[in-house]
Order: sequence, then C-alpha cells, then structure tokens
Amino acid sequence: MNKSLTRSIGFWLLIVLSLASGAVGGWLVNSQLSTMTATLLDGTATGVEVYVGQSLAVVGSVLIGAGVLGILIALALVALRSLIPTPAAAPVEPIDWSAQTVDAEIAAQDAVTDADDSAPACSSAQAGDVATEAHADAELTGTPRS
Repeated sequence: MNKSLTRSIGFWLLIVLSLASGAVGGWLVNSQLSTMTATLLDGTATGVEVYVGQSLAVVGSVLIGAGVLGILIALALVALRSLIPTPAAAPVEPIDWSAQTVDAEIAAQDAVTDADDSAPACSSAQAGDVATEAHADAELTGTPRS
C-alpha cells in the first residue's frame, strides 16, 4: 500500500465499517437461521420466529453484501493508487554557511531602507495644515519660517 493511502482516515474507516457490517450481518443471519431451524425441527415454531426470522435473515444478508462490497472497493482503491506514480524526492543542496553572514548584512541594509521608505506619506491637505501650523508657530515665537 502507498503511504498516503494508509494514512487516509477515510480508507481505514471504509475497511473497519465494511468488516463490521459483514460481521454483524453474519451474526444476524446465523442467529436467525439457527433459531428458525431449531424451532421448526422440534415443532414449537411460531409465526413470529418464522416470518420475522426470514426478514431479519434478509437484512443480515444485505449487511454481509455491503461489507463485501466495501472490502472490494478498498481493494480497488489500493490497486488504483499503486498505478499512480509517486514523485521522486528532490535532492537537497548542502548549506553554504559562509554565505549566511553576507545574507544577514544585506537583510539588515534592506531593513534600514524599508524603514525609511515606510515613513507615512501625507496628503496635500495635510501638508497645507502642517505649513499653516508652522507659520502660526513662527509668528508666536518670532522666529522666521524655514
């Protein structure tokens, strides 16, 4: 079996439920047929044991069939999965530890550049408000505007 199929919960659930269905169906058929046979042979059979027993035996047969069908589907899944090729593992290149220090320096320079670029930009309305406030401050303090 392929590893991805054996790790599938649905696949294992199919197998377990198929086996359980077959086992319950087999138990039901066996118990009903043995009860019907025993009561018919000794002459104590009632209508309930005979007619209901037949219906329950049919239900058990259906459960056995469902279990067999589930196992056959699981086998078909295994066969189909074995036909699908698995991709080959990609070779991993060895790590060049000397390049790590150069990469760290480049990353640090990029971080400084990104911090400068990420300064909040203001709209023209905000720029006008800032210029007005600077003019008002200059008049209050008596310093010329720059």
